[in-house]
Amino acid sequence: MRQPDISIIVPVYNSSQYISKCIDSILAQTFQNFELILVNDGSTDQSGQICDQYAEKDSRIVVIHKKNGGVSSARNAGINTAMGEYISFVDGDDWVYKDLYLKLYELCTATNSDISICSIYREVNGDVIHVKKEELIKEMDNTEAMKQLFTGKYFRFAVWAKLYKKSCFENIRYPEDRRLDDLPTTYKVFSNANKVVYTSYSGYIYLLRENSIITSSYNEKKLDVFLGWDEIIAFMNENYPQLSEEYISCFVYYSMDHVYSILNQVKDPVEKEKYIVYIQRYIRKYYKEIIKNTRLSLKYKYLTILINYNVKFLFLNNKIKSIVTFR
Repeated sequence: MRQPDISIIVPVYNSSQYISKCIDSILAQTFQNFELILVNDGSTDQSGQICDQYAEKDSRIVVIHKKNGGVSSARNAGINTAMGEYISFVDGDDWVYKDLYLKLYELCTATNSDISICSIYREVNGDVIHVKKEELIKEMDNTEAMKQLFTGKYFRFAVWAKLYKKSCFENIRYPEDRRLDDLPTTYKVFSNANKVVYTSYSGYIYLLRENSIITSSYNEKKLDVFLGWDEIIAFMNENYPQLSEEYISCFVYYSMDHVYSILNQVKDPVEKEKYIVYIQRYIRKYYKEIIKNTRLSLKYKYLTILINYNVKFLFLNNKIKSIVTFR
């Protein structure tokens, strides 16, 4: 097999129910010159055997078996093995349309971009939710791409639905000590990209599972996101201070989304207050920047003031639950 243009990395952990559909969708790509790196992260079901069976039938497949270290560890193992000029990630329970990588690769090469991004559809209870979008291709320089990353109009921090030049990951790996790894990594990768291109074409299908990290009940590990935000704001203050309106407002939206989840999902009042107080520390750290931010509505500034000065009021006023919500 000749040198692959793209290395597609799939972390696999106890995904036997979904992994065949994921692999089949990748092998069916109209773009053929890729390697598929399946990283079996210590699965205890049949996932590892399924990966090996596919590797026996297709020489483009590389299987890595490793002790369970989490999705970040699996992604890093894939990056370290990748031979392609470009790399991409697909979660083991998701799947892709057959022309995804042809479109993303052609976008990168035609526009001389370091990262190409597509839109996504979600699969819920077996149905793909198709949302009609206006056809769009948007080319961005480094600063504009960083701005769009934080405004979230076209794309967000998720690792998938993107094609990256491997050089963008130089000296960058996913943090293996955190549960949510996209946030503290994607902005660094984007900062290494001279040019980014986005298409409204939806080629990646995200499976919304009840027991996924995103949909699971709130727990303490989800507070890891604020360690990431602390790093992000320090990095952006130093390198992109002109985008402070965008990244500070994004931080507030994330914070209030977490507050909403805590108020509605955490039953133990002691744990609930503990989590909110933890977030309060970060709100207070960036309070001045938040209050003077012109992108934030009065509602978000009001909530910021409440958290900054009187966390207990959140628990006394049931109306707060109805107004603490993501954009």
